[in-house]
Amino acid sequence: MLRTARLVLRPWRDEDLDPFAAMSADPEVTRHLLPLNRTGATAWIERQRAHEREHGFCFWAVEIPGVLPLAGAVGLYTVAPPMPFAPAVEIGWRLAREAWGKGYAEEAARASLDFGFARGIPEVVAFTRPTNTRSWRLMERLGMTRDLADDFEHPRLPPGDPMRPHILYRLSSLRWQTEHSPSAAGANPSAGA
Repeated sequence: MLRTARLVLRPWRDEDLDPFAAMSADPEVTRHLLPLNRTGATAWIERQRAHEREHGFCFWAVEIPGVLPLAGAVGLYTVAPPMPFAPAVEIGWRLAREAWGKGYAEEAARASLDFGFARGIPEVVAFTRPTNTRSWRLMERLGMTRDLADDFEHPRLPPGDPMRPHILYRLSSLRWQTEHSPSAAGANPSAGA
């Protein structure tokens, strides 16, 4: 479990299914993602649980204590072939609409990066559709960089699908540690385990 000033990133609970399924069916939330029906949402949560058991991290459930029991999902996940940049560790986020515009995704992402890099992950990637400006702007605020040579067609989507083009951002542990160490930032780390 990770805690930040306003959030808790925690393992998934059975009671998270209904709000996660509702959020994952919201056309605004999934404008740049593949929507999930209830069966898909159940399978997604089970994949996160299995991934956390195997790797010690996943896209965790994000809770805003006293405000919202499930605000969304933020965290880290291993990426395997056929993704062209695999093997890699991805950072990602998906928040319910009522949690937008408050800095929660960035706060949770910073805690996730602190967690991953402290455990020896050498590099983290993030990817999205080029039209998802909110997401790639967050990647840039986190210090991630894009190389046009890394742009790719999502291999799990059929040719011609408008969601197939993706852009990739990268962030090394060295860069994160250099730019976010207490001496560089002049502050304490933003998250603890």
